[in-house]
Amino acid sequence: MSKLSGAPYHASFYYLFGLLASSVIPAVVALGIVGIFLVVEEPADTGESLAAQEEEEKLSEVFIRAAKVYVFVIALIFLGAGFKPLIDTYMLKLPPQVLFWVNTVSAILDNATLAAAEIGPSLSTAQIKSALLSLLISGGMLIPGNIPNIIAAHALRIKSSEWASLGCPLGLVMMIAVAALLWLEIL
Repeated sequence: MSKLSGAPYHASFYYLFGLLASSVIPAVVALGIVGIFLVVEEPADTGESLAAQEEEEKLSEVFIRAAKVYVFVIALIFLGAGFKPLIDTYMLKLPPQVLFWVNTVSAILDNATLAAAEIGPSLSTAQIKSALLSLLISGGMLIPGNIPNIIAAHALRIKSSEWASLGCPLGLVMMIAVAALLWLEIL
């Protein structure tokens, strides 16, 4: 958001909410409803559970993790600044619909890194919206798509093949639906 805080957007804390809420909130509700029907209960006699085991953390580990996150955010800011000439040269010329599909690489690359490198004040609102929606959806298709996926997969002991067997088909359906909606909205 710091890259969009100046002209022409003057983005505040609620800028993303205003830009994406009408798309993201209905999608989250729809996915919640779909999730009800996708849940498969384990037989009671297996003793297996997807519940994460609680591990007690030391205070020093919390501070170390916080420092790593801080360094990661600083690196994202520098990465975004470093890629500005590339973005200004190539990304500005891409129509929002093409930018949407280009960002499917977020399934295998961290979407926070892509957003930091790509989003900037030189993009139009339609390009920003297309890029962010693509990053959100495709980032959930595979485990490396974003850091929460990695943490959840590790804590719940979900294999990459298990994640992909649900994430890729569901993500592809969502990508097609959102691409169609964006295409209609942009006309």
